[in-house]
Amino acid sequence: MRTPGFATPAGTARFADRFAEARAHGFYRTVAGLQLSTLGIGSYLGAKDEATSQGYEAAATAALSGGINFLDTSLNYRHQHSERDFGAALARLMEKGLLARDEFALCTKAGFLVPGALPGQPAGELEIAGGNHCLHPDFLEHQLALSRENLGLETIDVFYLHNPETQLPHMPEEAFYERMARAIAKCEEFAGRGWIRHYGTATWSGYRKQLGEDGGLNLERLLALARQAGGEEHRFRFVQLPLNLGMCEALTNSFLLGLAEMGMHGVASASLLQSRLASGLPAGLSHVLRGPATDAQLAIQFARSAPGIDIALVGMSRLAHVRENLGVAAFAPATRANFDRVFE
Repeated sequence: MRTPGFATPAGTARFADRFAEARAHGFYRTVAGLQLSTLGIGSYLGAKDEATSQGYEAAATAALSGGINFLDTSLNYRHQHSERDFGAALARLMEKGLLARDEFALCTKAGFLVPGALPGQPAGELEIAGGNHCLHPDFLEHQLALSRENLGLETIDVFYLHNPETQLPHMPEEAFYERMARAIAKCEEFAGRGWIRHYGTATWSGYRKQLGEDGGLNLERLLALARQAGGEEHRFRFVQLPLNLGMCEALTNSFLLGLAEMGMHGVASASLLQSRLASGLPAGLSHVLRGPATDAQLAIQFARSAPGIDIALVGMSRLAHVRENLGVAAFAPATRANFDRVFE
C-alpha cells in the first residue's frame, strides 16, 4: 500500500515550525515553494545486509525527528535496500502520527541496471549503454513503479535521471540528446499522472566539466527539451552534483552561479567526500566558516553555503553521525563574503 500525497508549502512550513530555533538560524530554505532543510540525508554507501539496513532506518528516523525533511536515495543504492529502509522509517513515523506526508520531500533516481529490478523486454529494445545504463522510457516507467513500491509512496517529490552522462562515450552527442528528449518527455508524463512532482538530473561528472568539454552536460539544451515537452511550466527543476571542499569544479566553471536565473535548484552530493572530509581539515577554515564545532560540520557548512546550492546531502547510517551533522542547525549558512574567503 502506498501513502498518497507529496510535500507541500503548508506541510513543510508546519514541519519547520516544530524546529523553531533551527528555522530562526536559517536551517530551512524555500526550494520550489517548499520549506526544506539545508541538510539532507543520503543513502548511497553500505553493505546489502540487515545490520546496515537497521542503521539506515534508525538514522532516517532520527534525521526526520531532528529536523531534516529532505531524503535522497536511488533504486540502485545497495540494490534497492536503501529505498526500502527509508520506506520503512517513513511508514513507521507516519503510522505513529509523528510525520505527515506533506511535510517531507523524497528523491530517488533511475538509470543504472539493478540486479532483480529489470523489466521484461529484451535488452536490445531498451537501448542499454555500456552494459549498465538505460534511459529508455519503458525502463524509466518500470523503475519508477518499483521505487514507489519500495518507498511506500504514491508520489515521488523529485525523480532524477541518474548520471545520464554515463551514456555519452557510447554514442554521438545528437543521439544522446535524442534519448534525453524521450526521457524528459516521459518524466513530464509521470508528473501529469501524479507519480512525481519534479524531476532533474543527478550527476557525477556532467556539470563539473567546462561547457563543450567531452562528457559534459549542456543544461540549457536539457531545459529546452523540457520546455518542448512541458511548456514553461515544465517540472525539470533540480540538479544534483558533487560539491565539496575537494571538488569545486562546479564553482570554478561558473555552472552553479547561473542556476537560480534558470529557475533551477542545486543539491550538493558527496558533501563529506565519502567521509574523507570529516577530519583533518585546515584549522583556519573555522575562522571563515563560522559556527561549526567539528570538521564534518565545516564540510557541510561549505557545501550548504555555496552559491547555487540549496541543500547539502550527507550519507548517514549511524545515529552518532546524524547527531553530529545536525549540529549545523544551530548556526546560519555562511555569508557569500565569508564563503569566498575560503579560496583566498
